Amino acid sequence: MSSLQQVWPEPIVRVQSLSETGVSEVPDRYIKPPSERPSLEPQPVVEETNIPLIDLGDLLVGDDHSTILNQISEACRDWGFFQVVNHGVSVELMHRALQLWAHFFHLPIGEKLIYANSPLTFEGYGSRLGVEKGAILDWSDYFFLNYLPETLRDHNKWPTLPPSLRETVDEYCRELVKLGGTLMKLFSINLGLGEDHLQKAFGGDDIGACMRVNFYPKCPQPDLTLGLSSHSDPGGMTILLPDDHVAGLQVRRGDSWVTVKVAPGAFVINIGDQIQVLSNANYKSVEHRVIVNSAKERVSLAFFYNPKSDLPIGPLKEFVTPDFPALYTPTTFNEYRQYIRMKGPRGKSQVESLKCPH
Repeated sequence: MSSLQQVWPEPIVRVQSLSETGVSEVPDRYIKPPSERPSLEPQPVVEETNIPLIDLGDLLVGDDHSTILNQISEACRDWGFFQVVNHGVSVELMHRALQLWAHFFHLPIGEKLIYANSPLTFEGYGSRLGVEKGAILDWSDYFFLNYLPETLRDHNKWPTLPPSLRETVDEYCRELVKLGGTLMKLFSINLGLGEDHLQKAFGGDDIGACMRVNFYPKCPQPDLTLGLSSHSDPGGMTILLPDDHVAGLQVRRGDSWVTVKVAPGAFVINIGDQIQVLSNANYKSVEHRVIVNSAKERVSLAFFYNPKSDLPIGPLKEFVTPDFPALYTPTTFNEYRQYIRMKGPRGKSQVESLKCPH
């Protein structure tokens, strides 16, 4: 990135601090255009709608995984999202990670500002995505950290408080790398590839992984703003640990938005842009957003399982034929993620920009 992006274009306002002053109105810089505002009115529904829930427990016993494979294949093609239980990650570890990060965000502001981030890497304590001056911002703060490759992992940039946070983050990320590897095998098989094919296309053992902890403070006018604007995730796959007591995540379903109801002990999984590109749109990333709440705050942990950052990612030859040519121009993930770092979340415009002229 150029030197122009070494600092933020405007003074940073911490949304949590703003919320805690007791403001009764959302400042103009957070008010979304009418077409992007969430509808918080109860909607009549004919049937209960939610992203699929898949039990991975049977992966640990027996050799017949056809049911799980079929469920995941259908979820990926129909929704781009699903949630998993009995995934092998300790529920105690999940709760501990959420609680420690909630504790971090309630530390005195001076303790948090030690880790204030910059547009150069986004690593640390932040309050905006994108560097465009005058942009309409989201109602959230976050903490972003790198986990893989190890050369980018810098524990000195991770909070020392609460005291056990660093150790818990290490343990948590290690477990999610394992879960991500398992899911990659299932995706690969479902796409008609060898079980390690997709992983090899990501760089084998030399993948990238990072985490963004999202903090969504109470909001006086949740119908005017969003905690996170509509977007598809730029990476490979996201493993999200949401607060299952406060709804917030919404997934685009046609022209509607479905508010996800999270099962206890579940992770929410979604396909990212890099898998859409590699699969030549056999699997598609799906837009999602986060609504906020006037009475309750929320914390969520988004773990991003990404390809090796300098490896060109384009449609795999197995998905390219004379009748169905390559849809996307190859690009590295390093180049690709600069878009969201410059522009912030903007629907699916990023992956659409890679489409080949034909």
